Amino acid sequence: MQNAVRVSKNVYWVGAIDWNVRNFHGYQTRRGTTYNAYLILGEKVGLIDAVKAPFKEEMLARIRSVIDPQRIDIIVSNHAEMDHTGCLPDIIRETNPQAIYASAMGAKVLHEIYSLDREIIPVKDEDTISLGNFNLTFLEARMLHWPDSMFTYLEEENILFSQDAFGMHYASSERFDSSIPQDILEYEAATYYANILLPYSPLVAKLLQKVGSLGLTIKAIAPDHGPIWRKNHQWIIEKYKNWAEQKPRAKAVIVYGSMWHNTEKMARSIAEGLSSEGIEVKFMCMDCCHRSDIMYELLDAAAVVIGSSTLNNNILPQMADIMTYMKGLKPKNLKGFAFGSYGWSGEAADHIHGTMKDMGIEMISEPLKVKNAPTDDVLKACYERGQALAQSIHAALG
Repeated sequence: MQNAVRVSKNVYWVGAIDWNVRNFHGYQTRRGTTYNAYLILGEKVGLIDAVKAPFKEEMLARIRSVIDPQRIDIIVSNHAEMDHTGCLPDIIRETNPQAIYASAMGAKVLHEIYSLDREIIPVKDEDTISLGNFNLTFLEARMLHWPDSMFTYLEEENILFSQDAFGMHYASSERFDSSIPQDILEYEAATYYANILLPYSPLVAKLLQKVGSLGLTIKAIAPDHGPIWRKNHQWIIEKYKNWAEQKPRAKAVIVYGSMWHNTEKMARSIAEGLSSEGIEVKFMCMDCCHRSDIMYELLDAAAVVIGSSTLNNNILPQMADIMTYMKGLKPKNLKGFAFGSYGWSGEAADHIHGTMKDMGIEMISEPLKVKNAPTDDVLKACYERGQALAQSIHAALG
């Protein structure tokens, strides 16, 4: 029996739990996820968002536990991505709502994805529609994290339906933040931000300022993934403000790939040099770490040091993976340098150096390279390079 969960007097969660998903656009979702949809029981019944296509029947069962789905009058799509709209064409056909609303870009994208034969009514920033006794106000949230993204605010119940913002990939039988350990909330929310919203941090900061300027009373934040924030909604807003600033602390992340442990030996000496100057070090080999873990650690780091052995005049495949992923997520406020060992041609460290510069990372030196196994003198140089980076971090942080 799949039942709806009451969020407030007139709002129910009617989403779906995906216990088994482990990959989301390259982001490793070890704890699964949820696809959240919400039912508003006003004089007109509203459905906020839908779920991924395979979970349609689960959503409908939860709706049926409260009302007949045929009673749905209005559907709002806050975000057109398929994990929230995959079953939407079927839901539209089966419920025949009076109206379907999305942002102007959302209306366009929905028609492009699904070739719908129904009009999607475009709404503008701060437009309001009525459910009879309730009012929904729309807030444009472009590029958080698609061009069509928007928030919906239910004035009478003080709930902000925030689509992907304030979400996390976390499957649980619990629906509310108050029932989930704080350390899990913080880790999963930060991992989600670092792997989904990080490149849009300037827009996150502007949107948070706008929401504050509107003077909205918010008692709950209902995202499209993960738990509903009823106890800690102010806490997660403050976290987003901090993450959007990407303010670093005395921490460095060493990311490397090594063929015969020579690049690894260099990495270990660099780590010792950083640690000797009081810098927290995260030591991350790409043979055993996932790209999404790297981004989580970079969220509050002051530096990143990246190394690779040379393979076929290039970097190792696992290092190409993380470099491409990191470049797309655009982390800011980082210092660093590149390093690596090689057998005969030695291009890897240079390639990494160039990519790091393209990413806007402040390079404290030219690449540190060694042919074959590092000698004691080379390892000493690696240690000293770590110390130099640590001193640069301390100078920047004051």
